[in-house]
Amino acid sequence: MAPHPHLNVRSYDGDTGSDRHEYAQIVLPVRGLVTLDIDGREGRAGTAVAAFVAHETRHTTIGEVPNRSLIVDLDPLLVPDSFADRLAGRPYVPMTPAAMALVDYMRLTIDEGRQTPEGLAQWLPLLLDALVREAPRPVSRLARVLAEVEHAPGRPWTTADMAARGALSVSRLHELFRSELDTTPRTWLANLRLRRASERLARGDEAIARIAVETGFADQSTLTRAMRDAMGITPAAYRRQHRESGPKTA
Repeated sequence: MAPHPHLNVRSYDGDTGSDRHEYAQIVLPVRGLVTLDIDGREGRAGTAVAAFVAHETRHTTIGEVPNRSLIVDLDPLLVPDSFADRLAGRPYVPMTPAAMALVDYMRLTIDEGRQTPEGLAQWLPLLLDALVREAPRPVSRLARVLAEVEHAPGRPWTTADMAARGALSVSRLHELFRSELDTTPRTWLANLRLRRASERLARGDEAIARIAVETGFADQSTLTRAMRDAMGITPAAYRRQHRESGPKTA
């Protein structure tokens, strides 16, 4: 493998079997959950938890629900010793807010057809730094809450519902959101719904009213107000803008 990073988007359907390769790999789910067994250490990766597979390490991957991940393949020479040492024996990495922002940025870049090798080379060191900026700590029950909500953002979630998914009290749920994501459950959910609605607006011709309801908004007017307040644009204008700025085909 050439000594430069490679990034692709992948979805896992069921058990993919055992694998081992000469490059290291970072699994960054942007939707759903992925269960891995990395050298005998089983865990789940989701939007709040990344997974690191060192080179020549045997691992299996299982997609349990609809999922989508950014997969970064790295020549071992590109993995800093400090990064590898920090994650030795602890391959499941809680995502810091900075890491989440970087992953979201790269996801949008890929979706819009703007990814370049130069951009990836600049993005990777920032990601590696963000992943280990805070010492790894045991994955909290918040990770399960996030994955459950992301799997069905259109449900009428309340903070009590979200807390129950992680076997948490409502007050503890708020504490975890504040300490791990620096936000509140309500704000996080609103942003998630806006992201999902924006993704669907950008990639197809679905009726805006349908997108609104299926991503958790009461109706099209509610989505329009939310997008105008948060993004300064209406759903219809966002769709037109994305089409005008999207990649051109010959």
